Amino acid sequence: MPNELPPLKRVRWSQAYRIVPSRFPPVGVYDRIADPADMDAVFAIEALTNPRLREEIDALKLVPKAHRVSGPGSTPVMAAFTHLNPEGSRFSDGTWGVFYAAHSVATAVEETVYHREQFMAATREPPCEVQMRCYRTSVDSKLHDLRGGWPAEQAADSYVASVALARRLRDAGSPGIVFDSARHAGGECIAAFFPDVVACCVQARHLVYRWDGTRIAQVLEVSELKRPAAGGAQER
Repeated sequence: MPNELPPLKRVRWSQAYRIVPSRFPPVGVYDRIADPADMDAVFAIEALTNPRLREEIDALKLVPKAHRVSGPGSTPVMAAFTHLNPEGSRFSDGTWGVFYAAHSVATAVEETVYHREQFMAATREPPCEVQMRCYRTSVDSKLHDLRGGWPAEQAADSYVASVALARRLRDAGSPGIVFDSARHAGGECIAAFFPDVVACCVQARHLVYRWDGTRIAQVLEVSELKRPAAGGAQER
C-alpha cells in the first residue's frame, strides 16, 4: 500500500559503530557544554572571538533545540546534523542530517568502504591511504523497522524510495530507521533522524583504508605502541 509505514520496533544495541574520516575533529565546542539548553548562548559568546563558530551557529539552527545533545562525545553526533552532505544519502535528500551507525564494526567497514570507493573513483584519486576513525555509541529507541522487507527502500543502487520514506517519517517526528545493510550480508544499520536518539560517542579504533587507484584493497587497524612515561627510567 502506498501509504503503509514500516512498523515501530524497539532497538536496543549496547554497541553500534560509526566510521568517519579522521580529518573531522573528535572534540569540539559541543563537548564543553554541560546543558544543551545553554548551547545558543555559549555559541553566541564564543563566536565573538572565533569567526569559525559563526558558521556553526547557522548550522546549529538545523537541529531542533529539544533534540540537541552536549557534553563529552557529543561532537561526532551533532556533526552528523550540522555538517550536511549536499549530495544526500540513503535517508536524506541533503537538506537534513542523519546519524548512520552499524551494529558491528565489520558492517560499518563495508558500508564506508563502498561509499569511499564511490567518491574516490568519481574524483579519480591516485593510490593513497585514507585515515579513518571508528566511534562506538549505543541506541535504545523505537525505530521504524525495514529489516526483512521493503525492497524498494532498501535497494542497493537507488535512494529514490528510501529518501521519500525518510521524508515522511521525519516530518511525522520519527526517531529514525533500522534497516538491513546493502553492503554487508546479514549486517544491520540505523539511521537516526535526531541527535538524542543515540548515546554520545567514544573513540573505538583507528583504521587505514588503502586505495589502489581502483578500489580499497586493504583495511588496516592502527594501534598505539605504549611507551615509558616521560622522566621514567632510561636504558643504560
